[in-house]
Formats: sequence, structure tokens, C-alpha cells
Amino acid sequence: MNLTRSEASVRSELLQVHSYDINLDLMRGERVFGSRTVIRFDAVQGASTFIDAVTDTVHRVSLNGVELDPSSVADGHRIALPDLAASNELVVDADMLYMNTGEGLHRFVDPVDGEVYLYTQFEVPDSRRVFAVFEQPDLKSTFRFTVTAPPHWDVISNSPTPEPVAAAAAGEEPARSTWSFEPTPVMSSYVTALIAGPYQAVRSELTSADGRTIPLGVFARRSLMQHLDAENIFKLTRQGFEFYEKQFGTPYPFEKYDQLFVPEFNAGAMENAGAVTFVETYVFRSRVPEATVERRAITILHELAHMWFGDLVTMKWWNDLWLNESFAEYMSTLAAAEATEFTQSWTTFASLEKSWAYRQDQLPSTHPIVAEIKDLDDVQVNFDGITYAKGASVLKQLVAWVGQEKFMEGVREYFSRHSWKNTELKDLLVELEKASGRDLTQWSSLWLETAGVNTLRPEFTVDEDGVITAFSIAQSAPEDYPTIRPHRLAVGFYDLDDEGRLTRVARMELDVDGERTEVPEALGQRRPALVLLNDDDLAYAKIRLDPASLRTSIRHLRHFADSLARTLVWGSAWDAARDGETPARNYVELIMQNIGEESDSSVVLVLLRQLAATLTFYVKPEDRQAMSDAVADSLLELSEAAGPGSDSQLQFIKAFATHARTDAQLDVVEAILTGTSVPEGLTVDQDLRWELLTSLVAGGRYGQEKIDAELAADSTATGQLAAAQARAAVPTAEAKADAWSAIVERSDLPNAAQRSAIQGFTRVHDTALLEPYAAKYFDSVREVWDSRTYEIAQQIVVGLYPSRLVSQDTLERTDAFLAELGDEIPSLRRLILENRDGVQRALRAQAVDR
Repeated sequence: MNLTRSEASVRSELLQVHSYDINLDLMRGERVFGSRTVIRFDAVQGASTFIDAVTDTVHRVSLNGVELDPSSVADGHRIALPDLAASNELVVDADMLYMNTGEGLHRFVDPVDGEVYLYTQFEVPDSRRVFAVFEQPDLKSTFRFTVTAPPHWDVISNSPTPEPVAAAAAGEEPARSTWSFEPTPVMSSYVTALIAGPYQAVRSELTSADGRTIPLGVFARRSLMQHLDAENIFKLTRQGFEFYEKQFGTPYPFEKYDQLFVPEFNAGAMENAGAVTFVETYVFRSRVPEATVERRAITILHELAHMWFGDLVTMKWWNDLWLNESFAEYMSTLAAAEATEFTQSWTTFASLEKSWAYRQDQLPSTHPIVAEIKDLDDVQVNFDGITYAKGASVLKQLVAWVGQEKFMEGVREYFSRHSWKNTELKDLLVELEKASGRDLTQWSSLWLETAGVNTLRPEFTVDEDGVITAFSIAQSAPEDYPTIRPHRLAVGFYDLDDEGRLTRVARMELDVDGERTEVPEALGQRRPALVLLNDDDLAYAKIRLDPASLRTSIRHLRHFADSLARTLVWGSAWDAARDGETPARNYVELIMQNIGEESDSSVVLVLLRQLAATLTFYVKPEDRQAMSDAVADSLLELSEAAGPGSDSQLQFIKAFATHARTDAQLDVVEAILTGTSVPEGLTVDQDLRWELLTSLVAGGRYGQEKIDAELAADSTATGQLAAAQARAAVPTAEAKADAWSAIVERSDLPNAAQRSAIQGFTRVHDTALLEPYAAKYFDSVREVWDSRTYEIAQQIVVGLYPSRLVSQDTLERTDAFLAELGDEIPSLRRLILENRDGVQRALRAQAVDR
């Protein structure tokens, strides 16, 4: 199943692929579908190679009119192609398996109406689960899909959907129709797509920069259509189109743009050319925090940016995956800030994305942004905070260094030169150097080819009148990754104004390089109440506050006039708590004293997650329960103080329900759920009902009978997933054993149901319930990795690791497993090492929590 970079490189030298004609028969039952593929390609005459095809049964392989014996050339993963001609035609006729893992062609049955819904997910290596294909990004081609399916279905692909033609059915066969799509433009196989089923659509259109009419569609399952806010999605799409076409100097490259919300999706979205798929939770059937609405907007803009960077111009090999993802991450935030209502999106970026990057960059598995990708297993685990968030942060710093217009000038030339082709990092750097006049060789070496995150601290002295006499910025690096890097950043001075707000009174932008950088502009200024390094968040570095600024932030954090500056201070405090530099309880106190006046929904969401993590992992164990109970009470008070119907009220109520444990707290949760005492302005909709019910289940107040009753009232797919989580959260040994068996010992759970069960299994107030499973985890994890698909195995490896059991014993069990595993499976080893780091970090933090 694996493909090495060297194999791909050899195959790329041998082949030039011209076209795929793919005929899919979706009328063969619940288990398999028919896949007949005709591939036309040139090759080095006399050479031999292989084509990828993950099959159930291969019926026929014909190469240049010669019938090859399937039992000799096909092994279920690859088909050998011997003695190639200069020009070749290959025909592969096979049965492929439907999947329930979110990979390949995923099959889902809607419990509401019994209808079947299909969608493909091909990144990284799963187009081979649907048709025979040379599965690597640099062997681009055109793709023509012909699909036979039930006549009442809608069938969507990269090309515009044609009118279906009724097909003749033999004997008792059900009615069927055939959709014959026009060939796609030249593209990589991983961005081709097929979505099929009785999806419903809302349609619109826009005019592109070159005057073409671009049809737009927004799709969802029939049972979700009443919740689909298509006009909001169209609005964001139009804003994104206008912004990107202007910035990139290249009109939208495809014929239409469909956005499809599909069930049981593993990721947030996927940039299939002209047919983007999104996770279905972005169809809001209940009220969600504004942070979630913003997250959806950023995701919409992220995938749209990929139409240019990723689909029109594609990386040659997966080591440049970061270019795709980092560029889309940076551009989507920029577009949101400059072209939509989400003008505070850089605050969200600093709070959410950069905290992800800093966390990933401090793991033992950290790697350079330009990572060495030896094979497909490497790239599977590389969809991480380095590839997305650190890369985007570094691009933001590069833009600050060379200037946004010069950066975009280089990008425009890049698209002009490389449209419909494959590129490497050097191709982009050449254009950026030409546009900016800067030599990026050293920048690339220091930022893209080395790992680790630097820490910046202000060092200054003042005279007896409070005037600064010396000011410098000290830079340090971790021992294992000692690179000292150049930064373009700003230093902000903040003082309290007459209204008691912390406002910026001075800003100095400069280049920082080396272990110490002097800031002469600061000399002669009065010492402010707070000194903020990396003001405006231009650089990628952890920052620390001097002692006086730290005291100011503790007293006045909520008084910052600017949300981004406030978020940077929040981030510094979080880093210090995670790093064991300050007691975890201090961070808990900082949140509880200030979160009530935090105005940014995304920041509130992140802070509440960090609060939960701090209580779960970093607070001293003997104090954890009392502190958690006190936090729950405070969250309830904060919800009561928040405005009725406000975003903060909703978020605080949800957080309170998560932490509720005492009888008094569970009484409040039950009163809200049953309607006997609902806070003013709070709407207890269906999804909130499930959260409240699961709180009562985890607290031991409710059991299976209440879960079944709620599921009877909400028998939707979402309801089934919520019920699966609640069942696994029942705090009894029997319930945990049942959940473990369903997740680990059986293999029939679909991806989404497994994810929900894992979340419920680990949701405990008493970690003693999880102790019997520490040894079972290490006994089972190797077999899970060997027998499950990557997505399913990763869920289990990460989700069931005994991270809640923060102890030396957990570290020793982990080390014993790693010693036995050796270097045999690098991707599995990496995930286990990352899990181990979380426990080790928690032990360090607990040691200083006094």
C-alpha cells in the first residue's frame, strides 16, 4: 500500500500520462461497485512499471490489446505493467470496495430516509480505491468520468454535471441512468472527485474576472436542507473570488464551483477542483458559537484558495505539501480580514492556528516546514501544525519582510509561469526574489529547512525617573534545535488611558537577528505599563513578558483596547503554563478573572479548551478536583453575568456542563435540560440537549434509558453520533468495556461513530475507570495499525492513548512499547512519541504547580 518517493521519481521519468476514461457502475449492491478504467500514456519503450489499484476483484487487465492474467499481475494494491510501448492503452476492469472510513468512495445511509449518499476523499493516496491510477501528484492528466447510478440521484464531479441518460436495465434490474462528464482540465488524481446520491442543491452564479459565468452550487443531504444557509456561503464565495482573482492576477481556472456538505467526513474540507467537500457539521442545525461560524468562513476561503495554489499549480511531490496548505491558510485569513465581515481574523489566527503551531513545534516529532517525505506513510502524519499553521505564520513574516504587494507580485508571476504544471519550492522562491529584490536563500535555509521555535524576551533598564536607558531583545532556542533566526517584528508599548483601557502609546518595527538585538528607538521613552514583543503578530516566536508587564497583564488583561494584543498576551501566558515556567493554577486564575470580558468568540473558545486542558493535565492531582469544581461554579456565574442570548452565555453554559460533577451542579444541568429552569435568552436546541444529557450521563445522573429516549426524539445521523458518545461516557466498568470492544476488538464502526465512541470513552471524572485499559492499549495498538486503514487507526492510536493517566507508569509502558517497535513503522512511532510527550509535559507542569 505504500509508495516511496524513489518509486514515484522513477515512474515519473518513465511515463507521461494523457488521459483517464473512468466508468463507474454504482448499481452492484452495498459492498462493491464496478470500475472500468482506460488509461492512455506514453512510456520509455521496453520499460516496466506498475499502476495503483486497491481492488476487491480484478476481472480484466489489457495492455495494448494483450490480455494479462489478473492473478499474475494484480495483488490487490498494484498491477504490474511489463514491456511497455512508446504509446500505451491500458484497460483495467475491477470491482472496488465501498468504504465506511472516509477514504476512497465512502458510503453512508441516512437513517432519516434510508437513502444512500456517496462521496470520494482521495488525498493522499486513495483515488486508487476508486479507479486504476498512477497515484502521485506529478503525473497529471485529464479525467473523464462516466457514472451509472439510480435515476433519482444527483451526480457531481469536477466537470459540470451533464444531463443523465436513462440506461437499459436487463430483466429485474432496477432503473438506472448514466452521466457522461466531459474531460477535466489537466490535474492530479487526488483532486478529482465524485459525489453521488439524492443530494439537494441551492444554485447561483457569479462572473469571473475574465467575464465567464461561473455556476455555483451548495449541496447537502435532503434531511439537512432546512438548515443550510446557502446565501451566506454564496456571499463568502463571491467575496473570495473577487479577492483572489485580483490578488493572483489569474481568473478562476475551472468551469464551475460546487461546495458539498457530506456525511462522516474526516477533515474540515477537501479542495477537489470545482467540487469542494466539507464536513457536515458546518451545516448548523442548532445554534453554534460565532467562533464556529468564523471557522467555517475561513475553511470556505481556504479551499477556494486551493483552486489556484494546489489545483492549478500543484506540488511535484509531497515534501512541498506545506506550500499548498500554508499558502491557503495564510491567504484565507488575509481574505477574511480584508474582504469579509471577519475583520478580526488575524486575532483568531494568533489564538487558534499559532497555538497549534507552537505546540507541534515543541513535540519530539517536530520537523522542518519543508519536511523530508520518503513515502506515503510519512505524508499521512504530516498534515500537522507545522505544515498548516507554522508555514502560514512564516509566510506572514515573509510578507512583512518583503511587503505584501511585492509578495503578491511574485505570486502572480508564479501562476503565470506554472499554471497546470507541477512545481517545487524553488520555483516560488525565484519569483518572490525577482519581485522583492531580496535574496531568500538564507531565509529559506533558516525558516523552512530547520525545526523548532525561538523565544523572545525584552531586556531593559530605566533610570530613577522611569526613562528607558537600555533596551534589547534576547532570543533563545531549544537545545535540540539551536537555530537562531531573523524576525521582522514590532515592539508595542501600552499604558492605561483615562478610561482605564490598555492602549498602545508607541510602536517600533524592526528586524531582530542574533541572540541579542538592540532597540535604539526605545531609548529616552518612559517605561510603559506593559511591553509587548511581536506586537501585531508579525513574527513566529514565543514571547515572554518582563515581570512588571506580567503583573500589568494579570490585573488589566481584560482592559486591552485591541483584541490582537490581548490575544498575544493570552498566548504568552498559555505557553508559560504549558512549559512549566509558571504554575498552572495561575493560568486558571488568569482565565477565570478575565474571560468574562473577552469579546472575541474564537478567543473565548480557545481559552475554554485551554482551561480544560490545564485542569485535566497540568494542575497538581491532589488539587484538581476541588479546583475543577470551583471552576464549574465560576463558569455558571459567568454565564449568568453574560448578556441573555449572547455568544458568551452559550459558550459558558456548554463549558459548565462539561465540568459539572457535584450534585448541585448536575441539578442545574438537569434543570436546563428538562426546562424547569432555563437561563434567560438561552435556547435549548437539539444539539445543546445532547451536550447537557451527556454531562448528566458522565456525572452518573442519567443512563441508557435516557439516552434511548433522546435518540428516539432525534433519530438523525447527528443524533446517532451523539448517542454513541453518551453511551461510551456512562461511568461504569461495563459501559467502558462495551465501548472498548466496539472500538478496538471489532472493526465495523464507521469513522464518525468510532470518533464519537472514543470521545465518550475518555470522558470521565474518575480516571480509575480508564486504568484497566492502559495495558490493553499497548497490547492492541500494533494490531490495530496493521489491520485498519490509516484514518481509522490514527483515531484509535491518538484517541485511546492513556493520556489521562499522567504518571511515570504510563511513560514506562510507552517506552517499553517503543523499544519493542523500534524503527519498523515510523508513522506509528511518531504518533506514540507525540502522545508520550503530552504525559511528560504534564508531569513537568504538575511539578511546578504550587
